[in-house]
Amino acid sequence: MNTSHDDLGFPVRVDRPVTRVVSLVPSLTESVAATRQEALVGATTWCSHPAGLDVPRVRGTKNPDLAAIAALSPGIVLANQEENRRIDVDRLRAAGIPVWVTVIRTLDQAFAALRRMFEEALGWPDPSWLADAEREWQRPATVRDTPAVIPVWRDPWMVVGSQTFTGDLAARLGLRNVYGNHQERYPHVTLDDVAERQPDIIVLPDEPYQFTAADGPEMFPGRRVALVEGRSLTWYGPSLVTARELLRSQLAAARIP
Repeated sequence: MNTSHDDLGFPVRVDRPVTRVVSLVPSLTESVAATRQEALVGATTWCSHPAGLDVPRVRGTKNPDLAAIAALSPGIVLANQEENRRIDVDRLRAAGIPVWVTVIRTLDQAFAALRRMFEEALGWPDPSWLADAEREWQRPATVRDTPAVIPVWRDPWMVVGSQTFTGDLAARLGLRNVYGNHQERYPHVTLDDVAERQPDIIVLPDEPYQFTAADGPEMFPGRRVALVEGRSLTWYGPSLVTARELLRSQLAAARIP
């Protein structure tokens, strides 16, 4: 047995290399599947990538079926501080199941956390896509300091605030999140408050709320609106290899509705 400490400093004892993984985070599910798919034995219903992933589902990120997870006899369960509940992590650990919790609020943290997950938690070599993604995001932004608002929900309206992975990714694309100094990470806002901050662009991802051309842009008359792929903006994993160029093209296509 090998002991390493997860991103919260909790000691995790596992037999490495791990051959049975249950992931409770869509980004981490995709990361494992793209690297060693045969080791992935369970995932949540929200784990939509890679397309056609055929593994047992253990309910959602906030309400995992702990008995179903235990029945899969995982060598480790992968979780995230933001996406999963501490009580579920504690209950899995109490049942003798190793759980590795990641903490990811910036792009640099994502790369470091993924590398530690592969090397220390799973005992696997770093995948080639991880180095490819790092190289891609080392390039400087071509547009800088464009005031932006990034809604993630409507009715009530919620936006990206401070200390989020999405906010850091947006900054790398040259966007200045006008709510980036808000005390909350995902504050509730009014449309009047958004207008008062005078953003140059409204960025509408298709997840977690599925904004579309017919649902969202009409609420921001006179503002440029960009409809973007939520996975590229919010997931940390293999999607980072292509996310930069895809998001740049989608931002460049922004128009006034």
